[in-house]
Formats: sequence, structure tokens, C-alpha cells
Amino acid sequence: MGTTIGIISLKGGVGKTSTVVSLGAALSERGKKVLLVDGNLSSPSLGLHLDIVEPEKTLHHILNREARSKEVIHDTGSFHVMPASIFPNRQVSPLMLKNRIKGLKQSYDVILIDSAPTLDEETLAVILASDELFMVTTPDRPTLSATIKAIKLAKQRGTPISGLILNKVNNKKFEISFEDVEETLEVPILAVIPYDIDVLKSISEMKPYLTIKPKSKGSEEFRKLAATISGEKYQQTRLRDFIRRMTPKRQDINREIFYEEIFGNGKKRE
Repeated sequence: MGTTIGIISLKGGVGKTSTVVSLGAALSERGKKVLLVDGNLSSPSLGLHLDIVEPEKTLHHILNREARSKEVIHDTGSFHVMPASIFPNRQVSPLMLKNRIKGLKQSYDVILIDSAPTLDEETLAVILASDELFMVTTPDRPTLSATIKAIKLAKQRGTPISGLILNKVNNKKFEISFEDVEETLEVPILAVIPYDIDVLKSISEMKPYLTIKPKSKGSEEFRKLAATISGEKYQQTRLRDFIRRMTPKRQDINREIFYEEIFGNGKKRE
């Protein structure tokens, strides 16, 4: 039985969809069978990140029982994608999402759901359909304010929040410190993704960021997070990686704690 992970943010522009694609690519590199689902029903863009521009059948058809999963799922060569309709000509009930995709957990190790950047039924549907959540945020006050609202909603619905993915980090003094981010949100940072103009290049070329810039610090962070989600130890391959282990960063420590809580002593993710 696979795990369904919702990727949540209530503010546009934080890089949520590109995070879904990058994490999906990193998980597939580890041999996991991965499905990405576009839960942003009103303004979907997941397909556009992966050269799925005008699919004939989409998640909208699944929600209305007008198509079967195999008619909607696209194979990118490394992972599968269930896009949504950019210009839907039908009304759907977002809250049917959990019921419509739950059977797919038999076929995939990990299902990642991209959510809408809004506090409405679409985001609630992703929260309810997920076994756990990752919040994508940037280190600035407006985004943290929106993230607090998302965390509150998730806690009200009882869906566990596994951690934060801190994105578009410039390491400037004007940014909110990692310590203050965790203290404000009361959720551990599990990945820190530096700002990289090549993320925009990957979107333009409709390819995962890990494909465009595989040796970047951001790609490395996604791979580390993917290893932790998979219950595997990330293998350090370069001298600087071994040096870093002697002085681990906040997210490295948090990932180790997460790993031990979920997979320590031979435990399996429930």
C-alpha cells in the first residue's frame, strides 16, 4: 500500500508545483513508483510543467466518473502524472478526490498531490485525501502568514504535517531565520531549496529541475528528502558531503529525527 502526500501552500508563487515535480523525480530516481496528481482544479499547471498541454481526459473526468484512471494517467518515463483540465467544461466536487484516487495506492509507492494556493474546498480535498502533508513556504512574513492558516486547517482535519519545504532561499539577512520559521510554524524544516534561476528554465523546457541541473544544491536537497520519505539513508558521494556531516544543518538533523520516528528500529510507515 502506497503513501499519499499532499503538497500544500496557500500563497501562489512559492514554487509548490515545481516542488511536486522535483520531489517526484527524486523519488523515482530511488526506484519508487510515483504518481503526481494535480489537485489544483481551478487553475492547474502540473501538466504544463511536464509537456502535458491539452490532455483529452483529466482528473475532472475521474471526479465525474467519466473516465478510468488508465485513460487519464500519463507516463513521463520516470513517473506518472494525472493532470487536471485547464479549461474545464464541467462542474466537479473536489471533496470526491479521496474516494476517486484511494484505489491507486495499490499501484504506487508514493502519490504526490499538488494543491490549490487557496483556502477553499480544493485545498481541503487534498488535505483529506492525504496520509500526510508537506508545507511549501518561503522565508518571508506574507508567506508564513498564509502557511499558518494552512497548518491550522490541516490540524483541524487531523492530517499529520510531516515538515516544511523551505523554498527560494537566498540566505540573506532580510529573510526570516530558519529558527524563527520553525518557532512560528511549529513544524520542522525538512528541506531547504536555494533560489535558482534554472528552476524557471526547467519550467520553460517542461522538464524536472533535477534533469536540468542534477548536481545543484537544490537537487541534492530534494534527493535527501526523497531518501527520508522512502525510509532510506542518503549516501554521501562527495568530499564536501562528508565534511557537512561533521557540522550538520538544521534540515539534516530534522530529517534524521523524522527517519528515526517513522522507520527507526525496523519500523514501517503505516
